Amino acid sequence: METRKMTADARPLDRLLAIMARLRDPQTGCPWDVEQDFASIAPYTIEEAYEVADAIARGDMADLKSELGDLLFQVVFHSQMASEAGHFAFDDVADAIAEKMERRHPHVFGDGDTRDAQGQTIAWEAQKAEERAARNPDSSALADIPLALPALVRALKLTKRAARVGFDWPDAERVFDKFEEEARELREAIAAKDTANIKEEVGDLLFVCANLARKLDVDPEEALRDANTKFERRFRAVEARMDAAGNPVSKASLDEMEAEWGRVKEDERAAR
Repeated sequence: METRKMTADARPLDRLLAIMARLRDPQTGCPWDVEQDFASIAPYTIEEAYEVADAIARGDMADLKSELGDLLFQVVFHSQMASEAGHFAFDDVADAIAEKMERRHPHVFGDGDTRDAQGQTIAWEAQKAEERAARNPDSSALADIPLALPALVRALKLTKRAARVGFDWPDAERVFDKFEEEARELREAIAAKDTANIKEEVGDLLFVCANLARKLDVDPEEALRDANTKFERRFRAVEARMDAAGNPVSKASLDEMEAEWGRVKEDERAAR
């Protein structure tokens, strides 16, 4: 009881750190938490970051507060495991990011020139490039782009990096030409029933789509999320209408579902 009261009276962050340490205690902690490692927790960290983004997209501030807490707990979890192994502790993580933010904002924390947002973006990327070079002997323009990123996000980052050194299409129209070329090659692979090549050509087509989005100044991940949301909204509307008409989608024909889909789209357009 005394330990619980002392923890509850602590500052919120200190309380959270104490809770995490207790959960990981080999003798008295939670068996599930004790048996975790960096690799097993990493998927949860990624999932929590997406749930933060989802709460923001929905404009749900109560849920955002909760999801930010879940994400913070992931940082605390990794830091606790690192501390147990003698690598670093939570304070080291906080110190490192504080030092990095001051270093990357000399116009705020030092004597750097004040720039507009575009100038700051250029300076930020230059600083990051210097930091990458200092810690990683890989001199490629593509160095340090995490393999674990979602494939669409990583495609965008790869093409942005290549574009910085001049490896880029001059305009979006040229990307459309490449899109049509890749679509033709995919059709050929399908006609040849070449399973391995079909997979490769689908990947090439998606990669070109990421490039096209970049040239049009569109975030492809955000665009695809919006498309997913639109599809779900419309399909749920189709289900609701067909259920109300006594013709559920599980029994309806494709033609009937497509006709209802068209009506849902028309109603959305009329409501704008």
